[in-house]
Amino acid sequence: MRRLACLLVLASGLVLPGTPIAPARAAEPRMADGGTAIVAEVPDGRTLVLADGRVVRLAGLGAVEDGTRPPTSFAASAKGALAKLVLGHTVRLRLPERPIDRYGRVVAQVFDERGTWIQGELVRTGLARVESAADGRGMVRAMQEIEDVARVARLGIWSDNRYGVRTPEETGKHLNGFEIVDGRVMAADQVGGRVYLNFGPDWRTDFTVSVAPTDVRTFRREGVDLLAMQGKRIRVRGWLRSYNGPVIDVTHPEQIELLGP
Repeated sequence: MRRLACLLVLASGLVLPGTPIAPARAAEPRMADGGTAIVAEVPDGRTLVLADGRVVRLAGLGAVEDGTRPPTSFAASAKGALAKLVLGHTVRLRLPERPIDRYGRVVAQVFDERGTWIQGELVRTGLARVESAADGRGMVRAMQEIEDVARVARLGIWSDNRYGVRTPEETGKHLNGFEIVDGRVMAADQVGGRVYLNFGPDWRTDFTVSVAPTDVRTFRREGVDLLAMQGKRIRVRGWLRSYNGPVIDVTHPEQIELLGP
């Protein structure tokens, strides 16, 4: 629930921006209490190994890779920061509706003994960015608001243009990776149940957001009218691929943020 997410952020001492970006949906999904456990290992900046053997992936966070060329130090910094926060400590898990991913890892929001929100801390310092998934949507909006502050301050990864927010015109240069794109929707159409948000005059070459019929129904159930986004400025995040020009496939409302009219 959004009220719960905001209270947890405030309790952790994190600062939200004064003018938050409007979300594309009304209510946060419920999360369940996953109990407590001791962290025995921190393999990377978004993964924990618990003393009971379970592997936990920090929900809503994307990996900060050192596989870029030239390499960066952000992955090592994220791992070190996460270890400092939780290694050897007891943590509490908050679980989404589907808490086990396809690799058998537990997907969870994580808090330490004092109630500090671990994802929020990593995002606040610019050592992680928000990459939500359809099966782990809880508290994502609060993370996005914290991310906005870190980005404006150019903290961590936001000081590196490889992690920058793209314009629709730039997307063709950044295919086959996770990207965040800001722009104005020139046209919103529904064809065969699928919704397309087009950011240029030529849908065959310009950047497009594509939402499959099943996912369109999810938006509709949650009170979000995708076709009403025509003419609006939005921010969309996801895997950028090529199909009739650059395209991001959107599966859940947290991938889209309304920036303004």
